[in-house]
Amino acid sequence: MCLVEIEGMWKPQIACAMPVAKNMKIRTNSEVAYKAQESVLEFLLTDHPLDCPICDQGGECDLQDLSMKFGSDRTRFTDIHFEGKRAVENKNLGPLIRTEMTRCIHCTRCIRFASQVCGLDVLGTAGRGGEMLVGTYVDKMFLSELSGNIIDLCPVGALTNKPYMFKARPWEINRANSIDVTDATGTNISVNYRFNRVLRVLPRENEEVNQEWLSDKGRWSIDSLDIQRLVTPMYKCNDCLVATEWDIVLKMVSKQLKCTKPFDIMAIAGPYCNAETLVATKDLLNVLGSEHTYIERNVDYSEAVVDIRASYSLNICMKNIALSDKILLVGTNPRFEAPVLNARIRQAYMFNECDVYVIGPKCEYNYHVEYVGQSVKDLSNAKKYLQNAKSPLIFVGIDQLQTPNAVTLMRELIRISNSLKKSSDWKVLNILPKEASFAGALEAGWKPGGLKAIQSLKPRVILSLGADDVFRQWSPPKDCTVIYIGFQGDSGAACASIILPGSAYTEAGGTFLNMECRSQYAQPAVSPPGKARYDWKIIRAIAEYCQICLFYTDPDSICRRLAQISPNFVSCGTCQKRLFEDLIPQLLANDSSDCVGQPFDVCMKKLKEYYCSDIYTSNSPTMVKAQKAVMKMEKSPYCHV
Repeated sequence: MCLVEIEGMWKPQIACAMPVAKNMKIRTNSEVAYKAQESVLEFLLTDHPLDCPICDQGGECDLQDLSMKFGSDRTRFTDIHFEGKRAVENKNLGPLIRTEMTRCIHCTRCIRFASQVCGLDVLGTAGRGGEMLVGTYVDKMFLSELSGNIIDLCPVGALTNKPYMFKARPWEINRANSIDVTDATGTNISVNYRFNRVLRVLPRENEEVNQEWLSDKGRWSIDSLDIQRLVTPMYKCNDCLVATEWDIVLKMVSKQLKCTKPFDIMAIAGPYCNAETLVATKDLLNVLGSEHTYIERNVDYSEAVVDIRASYSLNICMKNIALSDKILLVGTNPRFEAPVLNARIRQAYMFNECDVYVIGPKCEYNYHVEYVGQSVKDLSNAKKYLQNAKSPLIFVGIDQLQTPNAVTLMRELIRISNSLKKSSDWKVLNILPKEASFAGALEAGWKPGGLKAIQSLKPRVILSLGADDVFRQWSPPKDCTVIYIGFQGDSGAACASIILPGSAYTEAGGTFLNMECRSQYAQPAVSPPGKARYDWKIIRAIAEYCQICLFYTDPDSICRRLAQISPNFVSCGTCQKRLFEDLIPQLLANDSSDCVGQPFDVCMKKLKEYYCSDIYTSNSPTMVKAQKAVMKMEKSPYCHV
């Protein structure tokens, strides 16, 4: 469809394959170009079925748009041999992607995406001309952490969203711009909803962050929001949870807080908290006289890790990762920990001839890697691989910064990064967080190491903001009151004495900081179910019952409070320059570890460990089906073909 008329040439030319020359005169909307495009479209529609009334792509179909612009109002298709239109057998690409290959127009976008971006040569073509078929050579499913993007790429309805099948039409749904919270990349998304229910999630283009890609967990785990929700306030009575009203539980919470010494009050933040909730909770505890606000993640290699952004974040803009020529991965698998960021690494590998080296266990990567070791003592060998690099990068998994070897690891990595030749504005050492609330919590002044703090301080009242992992490893004693604020009940809610139903990210929205510490705002899409309320408003209500005035009552006033704490919270969309990174080596803690030979461990080594890696995605039926499909595929004789 990119035929254009070029003066001096006897027939229309393909614009995307024509080199530009001096004094060339090109006409894109002339009569010749228009007729040529109409003819091409006529050939495309010759074998295309009239499935528009039942096609999920209807209303969002590129072929429909082209037909309206260039198509004829008459058809010249005549089946003189009574053979009917071309019909193709559908392929089984897994539980996430539905195929109707009769609609395929052989654009090969899905094949190129699978090969170039996903790194999987699963899809291909067989035959030529009108007999060409797009599919798999053998009976094999297309399973990748970015597989859903081929649905957005398909210009027709050949590849559609299987969990979204026949649910709604594009003109029936409303849209809200939001942020994906299943990882720390801050992927821009569009939440589609109707009748106060989220139906699907689509990526939103942002060249600085996610380009136009979205991970499969961010796209399909939304059905988890309908399962195991907390919809009414509850308190524990005789080891059973009893549903009650808000005023009753708020009085109980305020009584617990006012009757407890400030030193015995603690708050722990979970992985999905927005900045508004984090700031309101910290303000409440500070007014009560407590400074015990912690996140679940432990980062204890530095004495001032929360004061310097360079010590806990990605120090390079995501878009610049594609410019690197040598990358070292230390104890991390970005393919599953940050799929969108990993697409940038693969982009560097494909188009910049980047060499990727790994220190850690063997994992499933979608590019060629060279393993140079498994532990801290192998870092000295890795230095020679990066020595001659013009734009080297080192990525460290956040899991490695809560091990006994964290100080030794960071000291060695800082020494290596300082010894490399690079430009002054190129930051070599980067930390890869995993939680959406991680950077925002540290920006607001929360401290890392929730589990260690609980075990050492032994608090009597714990305010849990959706924190569940801590309670998997620690059981509260009988004299400890756990107040759980969250949207999904799990181990944290099971241990709680009082449960206050909160909101999910699609309901509350809010401000999130991604791994670059880039502030982004998520719009709320639907209202919370039942008696659930916004998390920061619950904190605000608790403060009122405690006779504490927090001086903010609406989104505008709490936004002003965010600006007082850190201007970065309200500077949406910008990636700020890192400061004081030279102070990090001076602030390293004392090294007391003697097990530098202990190999690194990575939580998500294979694809089957990716889909249900946390509580939120484990409750998603779609993610469970995807995990079972991977396990089934592993038993296939064509798994590694």
